[in-house]
Amino acid sequence: MKKSVLRKYAQLAVKAGINIQKGQDVIIVAGVDQEDLVVCLVEECYKNKANSVEVRWQSDRCTKVAYKKASVKSLSYVPEWRIEKEKEINRRLPCLIYVESSDPDALKGVNQSKLAQVHKNIAPIFKPFREERENKYQWLVIGAPSKAWAKKVFPELSPKQAVNKLWEAILKTSHADNDDPIAAWTKHDNDLKKRSTYLSSLNLDYLHYESSNGTNFKVWLIENSKFIAGGENTLGSNIYFNPNIPTEECFTSPISGKAEGIVYSTKPLSYQGELIEDFSIRFKDGKAVEVHAKKGEELLKHMISMDEGACKLGEVALVPYDSPINNTGILFFNTLYDENAACHLALGLGFNNTLIGFEKMTKEEIRKKGINDSSIHVDFMIGSKDLNITGYTRDGKVVPIFKNGNWAF
Repeated sequence: MKKSVLRKYAQLAVKAGINIQKGQDVIIVAGVDQEDLVVCLVEECYKNKANSVEVRWQSDRCTKVAYKKASVKSLSYVPEWRIEKEKEINRRLPCLIYVESSDPDALKGVNQSKLAQVHKNIAPIFKPFREERENKYQWLVIGAPSKAWAKKVFPELSPKQAVNKLWEAILKTSHADNDDPIAAWTKHDNDLKKRSTYLSSLNLDYLHYESSNGTNFKVWLIENSKFIAGGENTLGSNIYFNPNIPTEECFTSPISGKAEGIVYSTKPLSYQGELIEDFSIRFKDGKAVEVHAKKGEELLKHMISMDEGACKLGEVALVPYDSPINNTGILFFNTLYDENAACHLALGLGFNNTLIGFEKMTKEEIRKKGINDSSIHVDFMIGSKDLNITGYTRDGKVVPIFKNGNWAF
């Protein structure tokens, strides 16, 4: 990819994404094959007066070796310096840019029970630190193609052709394939805001999903909550940033433990480096009580048993079937993109900032309101061409939200 194109993409990430402020620190997390993009990101951060930029490199291949060769005890060990590092992050609140480029099958063949056990051991250690900085700092997830990911998406092409083709799709769906990506993104962000504002004004009690694939599902929403879309503001510093590029969703967090019915997946789910495909989840009293999958069923079962809240919903997201990402006709095998191609739900952790006035509430008050708590947050796609969603308001009105897969308003 030409450096001029990467530089524009980096500008979008730094200016419209994290919206870096003078003197802020930045942490960039990226795969070892993304050096060209990371160099552009580092340059752009310093150009915009960053104080410091730290790069943390990741390797799917090294991670796989570790999970195959090391013991659960060894993989679960958290040295004191990592704890101190979390404390320092919470003190400085650096911006975070996460470059997603992993192979969807990166950990295929790894013992999933081992992965799950390590997660259960480590998650409670780091969760308090994440909760402490939640909503207080700017963060961003963007995509960049690796050869392995690109070949998964375009198996018929050579590695070079596949990477170029995936770059084209990433830039297009991120509104970065033009002369002024930041202006294009700002227009898109404003359009999303209008949708979420309208949805929030309806004062919805619950949503009913129906599709010919068998989906028949109801989920209840929290009173005095709101839908969010596009960018958001940090607490305290009140800096506006965009956490996901691309994004097409309007989302909220439902009441933990209040959902009924069955949903069928419409796209594969990449979880812990392995794919779960053609699956269904049945909910009763708000919990996932029955799951089936043609591929990855055991992994799905591990996922919903990760902790007490893993079987409950933390997010309801509305995305039209006729979205720019879905209209590419590409199955990305990556949640950042596939979740923005279709309506989706998420198992696990809910979003505090969907509650009106959450910043004045204690953690206990937030949980009592109905925001789910978990060490995971996993999005899975249920949007289809004929999906209908009906909203039922608290004052007894029936409002069409989606008709035949797209917005009804």
